[in-house]
Amino acid sequence: MKFKAILSMVLLAVLFFSCKEEAAQPQEETTKVEEPVAFNHNVEQFADIKVLRYQIPGWDNLTLKEQKLVYYLTQAGLSGRDIIWDQNYRHNLTIRTALEQVYTNFSGDKASDNWKAFEEYLKRVWFSNGIHHHYSNDKIKPEFTPEYLKELLAATNTSLEGDAFDVIFNEADRKKVNQAKDVDNVAQSAVNFYGPNVTNADVESFYAKKTSPNPEKPLSFGLNSQLVKVDGELKERVYKSGGLYGAAIDEIVKWLELAKGVAENQAQGDALGLLIEYYKTGDLQTWDDYNVAWTAATEGNIDYINSFIEVYNDPLGYRGSYETIVQIKDFDMSQKMAVLSENAQWFEDHSPLMDAHKKENVVGVTYKVVNVAGEAGDASPSTPIGVNLPNANWIRAAVGSKSVSLGNIINAYNNAGSTGRLKEFAHDEEEVALEEEYGQLADKLHTALHEVIGHASGQLNPGVGETKETLKNYASTLEEGRADLVGLYFLYNPKLQELGLVDDWKSMGKAAYDGYIRNGLMTQLIRLNLGDDVEEAHMRNRQWVSAWVYEKGQADNVIEKINKDGKTYFNINDYDKLHDLFGQLLRETQRIKSEGDFDAVQALVEGYGVKVDQDIHAEVLERNKQFKSAPYSGFVNPVLVAETNDAGEITAVKVTQPEGFPQQMLNYSKNYNFLPAVN
Repeated sequence: MKFKAILSMVLLAVLFFSCKEEAAQPQEETTKVEEPVAFNHNVEQFADIKVLRYQIPGWDNLTLKEQKLVYYLTQAGLSGRDIIWDQNYRHNLTIRTALEQVYTNFSGDKASDNWKAFEEYLKRVWFSNGIHHHYSNDKIKPEFTPEYLKELLAATNTSLEGDAFDVIFNEADRKKVNQAKDVDNVAQSAVNFYGPNVTNADVESFYAKKTSPNPEKPLSFGLNSQLVKVDGELKERVYKSGGLYGAAIDEIVKWLELAKGVAENQAQGDALGLLIEYYKTGDLQTWDDYNVAWTAATEGNIDYINSFIEVYNDPLGYRGSYETIVQIKDFDMSQKMAVLSENAQWFEDHSPLMDAHKKENVVGVTYKVVNVAGEAGDASPSTPIGVNLPNANWIRAAVGSKSVSLGNIINAYNNAGSTGRLKEFAHDEEEVALEEEYGQLADKLHTALHEVIGHASGQLNPGVGETKETLKNYASTLEEGRADLVGLYFLYNPKLQELGLVDDWKSMGKAAYDGYIRNGLMTQLIRLNLGDDVEEAHMRNRQWVSAWVYEKGQADNVIEKINKDGKTYFNINDYDKLHDLFGQLLRETQRIKSEGDFDAVQALVEGYGVKVDQDIHAEVLERNKQFKSAPYSGFVNPVLVAETNDAGEITAVKVTQPEGFPQQMLNYSKNYNFLPAVN
């Protein structure tokens, strides 16, 4: 599970032994960063996007062997980059290839508005790993004409024809993921997890016939395959060596085998060995075996996430998007925050859940603050700020899970913005002061509670199926909202001060509540066009959580809607009662999950999380016009450069920064391009 950043700054308030020949991947030209006094996190801004850079604290404290491990894991991740492009949409690689050829070869007028519009469109496509917006799922609209693109194609001797050309400008495939009610979500989603003419009913019927060898340990059917119709018969195209995406997967395996040869310990090496076997075979039992081994491998300074994992991009929640994150332990923060893991059972015992829905033993919740060393696939350029894995409920219950907070990513967000939006949308100076003093700590603790306690808490009733089967297209938003509610419930609790995590639990809790309600009811709307429904799972959950407690607290004026000088604000009058309301909603969301109550989750999400108050939305957009900072942020990755001796052995791995966003994107396309345009 991912915990994503809400905005670039203010709205943030919210991982087997054999020896093989060492190899070094071609690297882009970079500008060496010599530990500047003031690191500049900002790279560039365009459209609604701000591109940032991040540092890798503690790199020089790693041994050469550890640096090699990070390097190999990073190369493995980048080797699969093209997979996410193809998963996102069937024409993405064809379109990207053509646009990049134009970009690098056009020698005409680059001062024209048309060229600037083309350049911005390409950057937006790069950022989203395809032609659909990374967050709204809407197709990105170019601000140039088909005729101009044809001129560019002709001028650079580039071919882009048929549907791949037309889809840039027409209304076809307008939604990457369509989560709307009462539509065929699979048929109406452009995401390339399903072949043409595959429907919701096809998917549900196909997987209803699948049975796991052990029903108590259900396999993740559909996670690593594309479902297509061949002569009217449904078949899976499995992602594996020799299968779909096999050429890229073979490159991933090559680097993972090198990583296995420099693993920090036996457990880590064994887990890598199982991941390699999974990539070679596509076997879902091996995937579970790997996740068990990976979850138990908690020793060492290096960890990673790699494979087809999160299912947010599948409208029915079966198929995993390719992603990788390579992580270095942040020793100081992890020591401080491990107290949450050590006290996981206390939080479960003191949660407002029904007793039948509580776990008697919360097993193996491992929490670390880490520093990212590299990301790829669905984690880049837009990145999560926290991750809790594995996703299988039975593994969480039997073995536990790993939760990480991406410390250097959060730090980059926090140091790349301003407080302008806060002062515009906060009700009064007290709210501003609380956010400025406690907001960053509240963000970190909410992420930790969401990932460590939230996703690990609660249990399904006996005989109830996995949430993707029972709650269907609402499963992701329900789970994210439930984990948010766990965090919100315990953020306003003296236990955090007793554990030494805060010095004033009540003030920190107030800051957290202010920020969540402000964002859920107002400020996140700057991400939507006027008239749009809320589509993205995390945005939906923040709205339905906030709107539900606002409505249920109206009788006691818990949250007051105030109009001051023609501007709307939401002011919390009673934090204690709001805490109780969060607890009531947490209890209900866990009941829905535990019982698999589809009607209830549909009523909750559709009733509170989808439709937007158009008057408030219009006002928010107007008030936001004064701010130049883009509402979405993402990152270029540092570049790890392997230096070798005459024998080809790696003698050092240096950290550099890319020249810029286009340079990194072009470098990735040149050096990690292992798939054909059509797969």
